[in-house]
Amino acid sequence: MALLLGSTLRYAIAAGVVCAAAHAHAQPAVNWPNKPVRFMVPFPPGGSVDPLARLTGARLNASLGQQFVVDNRAGASGAIGTAIAAKSTPDGYTYVFVFDTHAVNPALISDLSYDTLKDFASVMIVGTAPMVLTTNPARPFKNFDDVVKLAKAKPATLTFGSVGSGSLGHLAMMLVQQQAGIKMIHIPYKGGGPATTDAIGGQIDFAVTSVAVPGPHIRAGRLRAVVTTGEKRSHMNPDTPTFIESGLPGFSALAWWGIVTPAGLPKLVLNKMHAELTKAYSQPDLRKQLTEQFGMDLVVGTPEAMTKFVVAEMARWAKVVKENNIRSD
Repeated sequence: MALLLGSTLRYAIAAGVVCAAAHAHAQPAVNWPNKPVRFMVPFPPGGSVDPLARLTGARLNASLGQQFVVDNRAGASGAIGTAIAAKSTPDGYTYVFVFDTHAVNPALISDLSYDTLKDFASVMIVGTAPMVLTTNPARPFKNFDDVVKLAKAKPATLTFGSVGSGSLGHLAMMLVQQQAGIKMIHIPYKGGGPATTDAIGGQIDFAVTSVAVPGPHIRAGRLRAVVTTGEKRSHMNPDTPTFIESGLPGFSALAWWGIVTPAGLPKLVLNKMHAELTKAYSQPDLRKQLTEQFGMDLVVGTPEAMTKFVVAEMARWAKVVKENNIRSD
């Protein structure tokens, strides 16, 4: 009888420990968030990633009653801030707003201190946007066929500016040249604004930037949009054909914005955060702002879809980087 009671007691204690552990594991989801949440932005204020994080934080603050604090840690195309976040505790209080460089940096930066896939869990792709190739209207480029003809007639003389060596615009144009059989000269800049300014002034033949950057100049007639990089025409440039329409079958290169968090976050917390973000991005006024300000096509996809997308982007651009021996600035 004593033996039976002892066994029963041991079983009860063990079961209690298991239940307590399960309860403790569930607690983060029940109580989250009960303190300020950090939104790591691995870029400086301005641009597009920083305001996206701030707009998102304001909506979540209103719905969850906690502060969502933007922490700018710029440098190395987003790698510095991302590396800091990789060392954070996966407790639901650190998220990283990443840009398309997130999938390019592993191929560009040989000493990257984190593993893009193993050290982070995907939350969602927020949205994508095509890029646009623009030129001064006085230049003889009304369409991409004009570009190809002159580039073949005078190889390695036409110039294009991007936001930097190894940027998505740079890599996209390297892929364009491979597929079109042409050779152009890349001029790296420190941002889309300076590249656009030099395209307006004629210092370079073309600028390749996200569609939102040159929008006011295109509407004012200071720039001509020649071709865009999406699979379909951009709502910001509905009269401008894509590279696919211009003779490069299957070509697509999209800027994108996403959210990741340190790997190991309990699924219940991840699901709650995803649900709150989905609710925020479904608000019509925010959707309109992102569409008009960033030229963004809202995606708001699942964590699994983001992981699949990032894996594909990493493989695709690593190939371009290697084939063209590209190095970051």
